[in-house]
This record gives sequence, structure tokens and C-alpha cells, in this order.
Amino acid sequence: MACHTVGLVMAAALLAGLACASTAAPSAQRLKRGDGYFGVHFDFHAGKDCTEVGRNTTRKMVETILDILQPDYVQTDCKGHPGLTSYPTRVGNQAPGFVGDPLKVWREVTAERGVSLIMHYSGVWDSEAISRNPTWGVVNSDGSVNPNATSRFGPYADKLLIPQLREMNGEWGVDGAWVDGECWAAAPDWSAAAVAAFKKATGYDEAPRSRKDPHWYEFMQFNRQAFRDYLRHYIAEVRKTNPGMQLCSNWAFTDHMPEPVSIPVDWISGDFSPSDSVDSARFSARYIAGQGKPWDLMAWSFAAPPNTPWQPKSAPQLMREAALVLALGGGFQAYITQNRDGSVDLGKIPVMGEVGKFVRARQPYCRGAAQVPQVALLYSTYDHYRRAGGLFSRDLGSMSGTLEALVEGRHSVSIVGEHMLKGKMGAYPLIVLPETQELEPAFVSELTAYVRGGGSLLLVGPGPARLFADLLSGATERQAGGDTVAYARVGKGAVASMPGAFSQAYLANQSAEARAKLSGAVGLLFEKPLVEVSGSDSVDVVVTRVKRKLSVQLINCSGPHRSIEHPIIASIDPIGPLTVRVRRATKPAKVTLQPDGIALAFTHSKGIATVTVPKLEIHGVVVVE
Repeated sequence: MACHTVGLVMAAALLAGLACASTAAPSAQRLKRGDGYFGVHFDFHAGKDCTEVGRNTTRKMVETILDILQPDYVQTDCKGHPGLTSYPTRVGNQAPGFVGDPLKVWREVTAERGVSLIMHYSGVWDSEAISRNPTWGVVNSDGSVNPNATSRFGPYADKLLIPQLREMNGEWGVDGAWVDGECWAAAPDWSAAAVAAFKKATGYDEAPRSRKDPHWYEFMQFNRQAFRDYLRHYIAEVRKTNPGMQLCSNWAFTDHMPEPVSIPVDWISGDFSPSDSVDSARFSARYIAGQGKPWDLMAWSFAAPPNTPWQPKSAPQLMREAALVLALGGGFQAYITQNRDGSVDLGKIPVMGEVGKFVRARQPYCRGAAQVPQVALLYSTYDHYRRAGGLFSRDLGSMSGTLEALVEGRHSVSIVGEHMLKGKMGAYPLIVLPETQELEPAFVSELTAYVRGGGSLLLVGPGPARLFADLLSGATERQAGGDTVAYARVGKGAVASMPGAFSQAYLANQSAEARAKLSGAVGLLFEKPLVEVSGSDSVDVVVTRVKRKLSVQLINCSGPHRSIEHPIIASIDPIGPLTVRVRRATKPAKVTLQPDGIALAFTHSKGIATVTVPKLEIHGVVVVE
């Protein structure tokens, strides 16, 4: 496919002599992307207005960024959603004008410094490819061509995506790609090829056109499988020729796509919401942490009230967003926009430098953190895909309020799918079902056996009460947080039910009364949690083990962090003192508050170690040895 504006002669000249950075300049050892802990992401989604790409991308600019941030990796733009590349590609559609080769500059400097270079590349979403080749686009239910979503049944992956990923690794020596616009941008496809494949796979005479039609769920599942096939195909094809190219599909196998990891992505990642970042990070981090892959989450370094320009977030705001991820064992990065010529405004970097120091200080006490099983909140794949409005849409209203109420009640909560629970239910003292409507019969049977064998099950909403009506047949009313719930002993275990809808109401007002009722129901079923924290209603508690040491992660979530009207937080007031009680048969050898290295005085009586944290600024780790 011919490049436009910059002719083939110029493109060839720019590419002449290019090779992997290892041959262009001395290279330091680089971490694999999945082993990286702290990084930065730049992109600008080049468009037709970009006529001087590379003009201000200099060695000095890149060196300054690396000097300030000291990152393990840098992610920078190469192709955004418009589909125009910000590097001089030979196999695709590039931005109208180039001044030099900015990708060459990024690669040379990062290679010399031992920093991995990962490209921001828009995958499923490629508007230019569809504009030039309409048959490459998804066909909507009304017969129109989707202007943004490429079809998994067309040649896009083989003719453009795969050649470009190979080109970037083979000719520029980049280490990998963070492929954006993937599962969340995928759309149901009614192209002739897709419909024919659906009929052949299912034996149905027609493809449904709406949720009201027969076999809608089967059609959506067929399209979800088409995305998995696309992802598996391009990763395998790139690795055949470029085995060192590391690949991540943005939001694959996360709360957008809540299912077992079935495709060998190198790491899991996503960029959480810039406007409700605290709650978004709380949810996504807890789900991804259980997927068994290296992972990180990306914050946006800016936000905006409705109908106003973007504003930069403060260092404390970004530090808290980082803490919510680090506490669950993940890595952290933040998104900083590039200028329309691809350069970076260096004035945006110092705040991120402060955040980087915050992250690095916590690396020894957070990296590889594994949650100690306490409260498990079920995020059912089976139920979600039957209710979701899109292929991989994040329709979490029926459960995110329950999560927030649990976390704000200072419970240590894991978000788990069926594949994380099957055969492992006994590890969790309490499992919570948040307004789940449907479950596989075999999974219902396993949960029932879990209760009869000594487990505790909390049912929130009418759906779970219906699914487990047999367990509730002998229930009586019990007091819980100033209200009543249905409660029954079943075998060696117990079940309780809050039959009314909960999540959406809590999202609307964060009622202290509703939170107390939920915590009361938890207390009926789970009387002796491993860790209890008091002293503030604004502390998130995550109980983990880091290097086999019990580590109580404390995050200060005080203040108006849910305000869409005022999303920029200039400062965060400290909270405390906090009292931390840890159930432990033997007296600890020592208790420290990290990363400050403060030895904390403690008492130990009747199997409980009690310690006071005088003040919590943003995040601290109580390490019990």
C-alpha cells in the first residue's frame, strides 16, 4: 500500500541504513516489558493535521525524559485510532508530513539507556484502513459500514496489522507493542463473510439483528470468539518471524473481557478511567491480579470537568492512583499526551518524576504482592456475557457499587471469576454474589458444596436468592448493620441473603447506612477476618503476602475523588491514627511501616497483634514478621 504525501523515495531514504538499535548504537540490557514496574506512555493519534512529525523529537528531549523518570520502559506513539502512522512506514498509511525519523531517535536513546521501547498501536480500530478499503470494515446491523472497527473476517490483520508489527520490530528494533483499540473497540459483524461463517458454525438459517431476535447470545459469542481468533492469529504470525516482539492487547483478559487467559499475550494492561479513577482502579486491579500474568494499569495524567479543556493531575492524585494498583501487585504507568508533531512537552514530565520516586520506593514492598484470600466477590463470566450490551463492554453497574461498599467498609476483597474459584473455593472464608442473574448448574452445585462443607456465602439481590433458594429454605431473620437479612446454617457453613438491589443505589449516594448493612451481613458470616483496621472510614485495606511476609496495604482514599465536576485533586489530607489488628497465634518478631522503615510498637494478646499507624499520607505497608 503506497504511503501518501511523503513519497516512496523519501520513505526509502529515511529507512536507509536502519537496523535494530543493537547495531545502531551500544545497548544496555533491557527488561522484558512484562518485568517492567514503572513506565510512561505517550501517544497523540496522528491525523491529517500532522504535517511536521519529528520536527522537535530530539535526542535531548528523550534523554531529559529518561533522566527525570528513570523508567523501565517507554510507550510511544506509532499508530492511533485514525490509522495514520507517526513513523515512516513502508507498509501502511502514514501521517502527511515528516521531518526526520522520530522512531529512530526514540529507539537509539532508549537502547543506549537500557529502556524498553513499546509502541502504542491501534489494532481493531483503524479508520483510515476502512476509508481506503471499505470491505475491511465491520458491517453494522443496518447494513452500513462501521467507520472505525475492522472486521475479523477481512484481510486487515494479514495485509496491514501483522506487516506493520513485523516492520517496527525488524527495521526499527522496537521491543513490543501495546495494542490499543482492541476488545473494547470490537463490534458485532454482519458482513457477508461473518454471517456465512455464523450460519456454518451454528446451523442456524439467519443471523439475529437485535437482542430481541432468537440466538442473539450465540451470535455475540460467535463474534467474541472471532476476536479471540484474530488476537491468537496475529500474535502467532508475528512471533513466527519476529519472536522477540512482545505483545499486549489493551484490556484483553481484564474486567472488559472477564475470562481465562487463553492466548499467550506477554502481559495484561489497560488504561483506567480518567474521571472516576479511584473506583476504576479498585475494580480493574482486583480482577487482573488473579489472572496469573504480568500486569500493569495506566492512569491518565490529566482529567477535565464536563465541557472544559483537559487539566493536569497533581502528583498526590497520581500517587494515589498508583497505590491502588501497586497494592494489588501490579506495575504502574501514566499517559502523557504528545504534541501534534510527536514531541513531548517537557513541562509535563517533572510531576511524573515525583510519581516515579513514589512508585520506586514501594517496589520492594509491593511487587509480586499476592492477596491473602479473605472476601471473594464473584465476577461471573457466564452471567456477564449473557447480560453485556456489547461484545466486551464493561457493564458493571450491578456489582461495582457492592465492591465499593465492601472496600469502603475496610474489607480486603478479591474479584474472582469462575475459573479462579473452581476447585479453590475453600481458600476463601467468604464468597459474595453481587446481583448475579445466571450461573452454570455445575458451578451452583460447587458453591452449594462449598457452603455445606463449611464455607460462607453472601447473596446480594434477588437473582442470587433465586439461584440458591434451596440453601435459604430454612432461613430466619438476623440483625445486620441496623437492618435484617435472611440467614441460615447449612451443613457446616452458612448463607445470608440481602434480597434487595444494592449496587446502583450505593453508586448513587455512597450511603453510610447501606454500607453498614452490607458490612453487618459480612460480619455474620465472617466473624474473624485476618486483619481489621479502624480509625478512618477512608482507608482501603488490602491484605497481601510479599516475599512470604504478611503485608497490610493501606491506601488513603479520603476526599471527593468521585466528583465528575471537579476531577482534579490538588492535595490529599492525611488520615490517622489507624489501629491495625492482625490475627496471629504467635507474637510477631517485628512490625514495620514501609517504605519509611518505621518500627511500630505493638501488643500481642489472645492471638491478636495490635499496632497503631500514627498517620497515613497516601499509601503505607504494615509488614508483620
